[in-house]
Amino acid sequence: MTIELRNVFKTYRSQRSGRKTVLHDINAVFERGHSYGILGVNGAGKSTLLRILSGAERPTLGEVRKDVSVSWRLGFSSSFNSSLTGMENLRFVCRIYNADIEEVSDFVEDFAEIGSAIHEPVKNYSSGMRSRLAFALSMAIRFQVYVIDESLAVGDFKFQEKCKAEFAKRREEADILLTSHMPNTIKEYCDRAGVVHKGRLEMFDSVEEATEHYERVTQ
Repeated sequence: MTIELRNVFKTYRSQRSGRKTVLHDINAVFERGHSYGILGVNGAGKSTLLRILSGAERPTLGEVRKDVSVSWRLGFSSSFNSSLTGMENLRFVCRIYNADIEEVSDFVEDFAEIGSAIHEPVKNYSSGMRSRLAFALSMAIRFQVYVIDESLAVGDFKFQEKCKAEFAKRREEADILLTSHMPNTIKEYCDRAGVVHKGRLEMFDSVEEATEHYERVTQ
């Protein structure tokens, strides 16, 4: 069971240069049973790579093959329909992932701790409330691979600790894909890693090898 990228390119339209290539000819295999970190400085293309791995975006060229269930980015709240209530967004996600609505609702209401606001339009939420709802919903639906962009930090310190504890339970039966510009973050969660530099990805069998390469190319 794997995720495989074959000759993946990603370009965007740019007013200055016409088109900008963010990812260039990416080939990589992410095997089940391993958690992968992707190191890269800001603007290197690691968040774009993560969106393609999670299915949030399609590559401009190339192919993504996967036979595992992959989460959206943990804590990512921008995909909510702000005109719908938190509960209506929750029900929509459950239908997409064929999840039990009652079970997910019970978990999210308890975990997110936003009270009756879950029945109000998301546009009325603070950024913290959106993040709480997004993380709770991520934890409520079981995935084989969880996707994290930079950090697990959501809400105040107490809620962050709650998130970390719940996520630790998920990691017992799931793998992660994590991007960061900080090697120590990758070392904490991952056993394999890659480096995105100038739109190209190089994978390594160990985090130590990836860290050494990352430090060389970013000096």
